[in-house]
Amino acid sequence: MTAPDILLGVVIFLYGIVIGSFCNVCIYRIPAKENIVKIRSHCMSCGYQLKWYDLVPLVSFAALGGKCRKCKQKLSVQYPLIEALNGVLYVVVFYVNGANVDSILYCLLTSALLVLSIIDFRTYEIPFGINLFILALGLIHLALHLDDWLLWGIGFLAVSLFLYILYLLSKGRAIGGGDIKLMAVCGLILGWKKILLAFLIGCIMGSVIHIARMKVVKADHVLAMGPYLAAGVWIALLWGDMLISWYTALYS
Repeated sequence: MTAPDILLGVVIFLYGIVIGSFCNVCIYRIPAKENIVKIRSHCMSCGYQLKWYDLVPLVSFAALGGKCRKCKQKLSVQYPLIEALNGVLYVVVFYVNGANVDSILYCLLTSALLVLSIIDFRTYEIPFGINLFILALGLIHLALHLDDWLLWGIGFLAVSLFLYILYLLSKGRAIGGGDIKLMAVCGLILGWKKILLAFLIGCIMGSVIHIARMKVVKADHVLAMGPYLAAGVWIALLWGDMLISWYTALYS
């Protein structure tokens, strides 16, 4: 790895942790129906309005010892974890996909998937606004790759149509409306082959991990599918072509 590659990785990581800080805002405020732009960042315990030097990703948390500057209440470790994770995932996206416009869209999609995963895990609901944001990314992606419009168009329906039929037959008990929308808008970015792969990966991960959680931590039998579908989308996004080629080679 050359010096320019390392420098680019550092820049991407720094950009990622800044966006990760905004991800934390979304994770806390969207379920609470709070404005994510107009309301100033504040301590969740005492309401102290944070200064700019309290908001430097990773650095401020470490400098304050993980406590509010005013009331000294411990801050959630989620703040630095989400910031760092978002930064690392951004670096992985650029490392795997290269430095191009698609990678920028993939990074923004990564952040959206991260936010909706945490929210859905906690509330069993995928916010419509996040799916709308991913739809915007999908339309931009479609505009950049119009030659393959049929691939993305079929991707929009490949999984979501099946899930919608399942939703109707089960009267909403088998799958949530947010999951259907998620698979539709992500299909615009992945195309039909990779969205099918993403759904398969998500279902396998959901089954294995949730059963383990039920046995180990006595988790409720109700499954928040969003985090697992999001993980499947992200894996298929970056390594889908390789996995599909490997699978088809087994039967060729």
